[in-house]
Amino acid sequence: MEIKELQERVDAWIRSYGVRYFSELTNMAVLTEEVGELARVMARKYGDQSFKAGERDNLSEELADVLWVLVCLANQTGVDLTQAIEANFAKKTARDKDRHHNNPKL
Repeated sequence: MEIKELQERVDAWIRSYGVRYFSELTNMAVLTEEVGELARVMARKYGDQSFKAGERDNLSEELADVLWVLVCLANQTGVDLTQAIEANFAKKTARDKDRHHNNPKL
């Protein structure tokens, strides 16, 4: 699936099943919540914590939840994520083309 199609499908789902988008500020809070849920799974799967009784390794689900809300925010603020990510690649390439190769820590 292309990013544009993802944005279109999320928008269609919101209009069909979600009635409307939550406000931008609410979705920012929801994004924070979803990132926290992702962090919990990461801490238990890759960090020093262990899963509690009843918790499960649902990393892919949590990553998808974060992506969903990011797409919602992009849609409701008029951001074309394809253009945004292309610009981000250009920025990072110009800024970091030698930086990481010259980093003795890596």
